Order: sequence, then structure tokens, then C-alpha cells
Amino acid sequence: MLIVRVEHVWKDYRLGLQSVHALRDVSLVVAPGHFLAIAGPSGSGKTTLLNLIGCIDTPTRGDIYIGDDNVAHRTPDELADLRARTIGFVFQTFNLLPVLSAAENVEFPLLQRGDIPRRERLARVAHYLDVVGLADKARHRPNELSGGQRQRVAIARALAGGPALILADEPTANLDSRTGESVLALMKSINERERTTFIFSTHDFRVMEMADRVVSVADGKLVSA
Repeated sequence: MLIVRVEHVWKDYRLGLQSVHALRDVSLVVAPGHFLAIAGPSGSGKTTLLNLIGCIDTPTRGDIYIGDDNVAHRTPDELADLRARTIGFVFQTFNLLPVLSAAENVEFPLLQRGDIPRRERLARVAHYLDVVGLADKARHRPNELSGGQRQRVAIARALAGGPALILADEPTANLDSRTGESVLALMKSINERERTTFIFSTHDFRVMEMADRVVSVADGKLVSA
């Protein structure tokens, strides 16, 4: 079964009296366990495509399936529930809450889910902080961590919900070269060990070299897949 299926998707935005086509007739399939890079320059539409797959936005036309579910016409509440249970996110700016510790940041999304009791939440937090090599930093706040450590916390947070799919939007953009390579190696090892599917929005050649497959986007269209 495919984990993602995008079928003839368009995404339009209004800019004054004009309609801007951010995506134009895009179709894409992603198999479980893939490490996929969506590549393209700024403004090409790659982040728009990632946001549609992540159920953060909905298409103007076309269909998007996550597993067997067509999410193109779901309500905001239905999309929020699907995101919480199925999709993890890693952002270039980390998006950690500054007043919370590393452990509390990892736990925070789990608090929104009534199906995970406290003991399991804490076990997941401890496990995934260990997976990313930060068990000894659990009580540290983001301002006490390096950029690479903050991105590792973000990865642990993305994994803790048990998602089938992790979406990473330019995850190395705010990291130096050595730290970026370390974070990429970590995500690749998780992908290979746990068969978690990763989809990246990127223009980093290191991500493209590590990917199983690279999809290129230009002017809102897939130019290679």
C-alpha cells in the first residue's frame, strides 16, 4: 500500500485580483519506508506540496491520500486528528516551546491525545530522547541547547507520536555543515531501522545525495519524479 498518493493537485492563492498557481496538476506517489527529497528553488512550490501532504493546507483541486484516506476534503478537526496520529513534523526553525524542557517539548503533542496514558507518554519521551542521543539533556530548555541538539529534540518530538510519515521542511537550513550532516545521518538511520517514511522539502545537495529518490519542482510543476 502506498503511504502518500497525490493525484492531479492544484493549489491556487489570491494575490489582489489575480490567482497565483502555487501548484499545477501535480501527481506523486510515495511508498512506505522511502527517504524522499522534494527539491527546488525558493518559490518553486515544494513547501506548498509538503504542507498539503502534511494536512496543514488543502488543495484547490485534486485528491491527496494518506494511506487509504482521501484528506483533500476533510474538516479542519479531522485533519488535526489525522496529523496527530499519522504525521510527524521537523521544521528548519525547530519550533520548540522556549519555556519547556526538552522532555516537555517531546511530550507536549502527546498531551493532545487521549489514547496515550501518562506512563506510556513518559516512556515514549525517554525512549526517543535516547534514540536521538539526548537522554542527558532531558531537563534542558532550548536556550541551553545547540542548534543541532534542538533539531534532535524536534526529531524526537516528531517520532514520539508513532507516525508512519515524517515531513521535514528544510531541516538543515539553520545548521552548520557538520551539524547538518550529523542530523541527516540520524534521520537516515531511523528511516532504515524503523522503516519510517521521510519526505523532505530541500535545496540541500546533502539531502538529495542521501535520498532514495529525488523529485524536482519548478514553477509549481513536477519536472522530474
